[in-house]
Amino acid sequence: MEANADQNIHLQTKRKSDQEVEPRIKKQYKKQIKTIDIHSTDDLNDVEFYFEKGLRKVRPYYYKYQAFAKGRWMGRSLLEVFSTEFRDQTKVYYEYAISKGLITINGEKCPPETIIKSQDVIGHQIHRHEPPVTDQNIKIIARTDGYIVIDKPGSIPVHPSGRYRHNTVIHILQKEHQIPKLYPINRLDRLTSGLMLIATSPQKAQEFERQMSTRTIKKEYVCKVIGEFPEGRIECNEPIKTVSFKLGLNCVHEDGKESRTVFERLSYNGKTSIVRCYPFTGRTHQIRVHLQYLGYPIANDPLYSSPLVWGEQLGKGKHNPDDLNDVVDKMTKASSYDDGEWNYPETKNEDEPKKMIACSVCSVLSPPDFTQDELCIWLHAIKYSTDDWSYETDYPSWAKDDV
Repeated sequence: MEANADQNIHLQTKRKSDQEVEPRIKKQYKKQIKTIDIHSTDDLNDVEFYFEKGLRKVRPYYYKYQAFAKGRWMGRSLLEVFSTEFRDQTKVYYEYAISKGLITINGEKCPPETIIKSQDVIGHQIHRHEPPVTDQNIKIIARTDGYIVIDKPGSIPVHPSGRYRHNTVIHILQKEHQIPKLYPINRLDRLTSGLMLIATSPQKAQEFERQMSTRTIKKEYVCKVIGEFPEGRIECNEPIKTVSFKLGLNCVHEDGKESRTVFERLSYNGKTSIVRCYPFTGRTHQIRVHLQYLGYPIANDPLYSSPLVWGEQLGKGKHNPDDLNDVVDKMTKASSYDDGEWNYPETKNEDEPKKMIACSVCSVLSPPDFTQDELCIWLHAIKYSTDDWSYETDYPSWAKDDV
């Protein structure tokens, strides 16, 4: 089975220069590709989930990635881009894939030294191995006309992205509950657990989005942080900026976007604190970044709590540009995968490398399964409410004993 085999896109084979690109045409192609790669679920009938050692897994399947070349790829060779941007496979593999026509430009086989230009569509035919996620069920808290409310376990991404396609909230719900159309309202990070509002119609999605944009919906989270968080209500109004899109890294920065979070300590056990969080804006990683800035990062946060990356102060306070460049460099070197998925450097033992597993079909080496400690961070969306409705989950297991 070859994914999307019946969904052909007629792409221009003549490669225009950057100056010749027609923006309207590019936008049209980009929309077509995005629709196929992200929202199409025609292959859901063929996907096979199975469960093993506390994990939900997907049987490997054939799939073709197609996407427009990103700006940072322009002027670089095809081999260079794949071997540096997508580090989950070796350079030797990418040389092989290009030579066999598994990696293409505008649907055509190209030499590895081919320079990528604007409007180029990059394709990659693979035997796809999705990472596992937790085997915990996605609990449906409420199901009403126009939307559902779920309790998302940590480790499951919301929608197809990066190495995940079927092991996502959207595809699991569509497969197991036969809900044809889903429109996530609040997108939790992959490692974050808790409440999610998902519309089942475009009209309801627009209604929720208006409520989100006007901040009518009140959001509450709970987390476990390092150290003794101060008592009382602590407010952080520091602006937040993305400093590395590839790593998904954000920091307090004077050029960032307005951000506001209020925190309230619930308990302290001598090592960690349970903290209630009230975000009034919705910046990426807002709670995680503000907690790090205050000096109390989430205790198992792989991005914002590593002393080997951030130093003894764990990234407390503002950072100068040189410090941030150093952090990005350290994280990039420690990264196992692309798109912001990197492992704790503390858990890496260079003398005892992790065993890679070779696929019997494609011979590609895959990393071992995540451990239970790597499946989530201690951050949970516990309550969403307006003047008209309110939904709330139980406290997660890592917080129940301390509240």
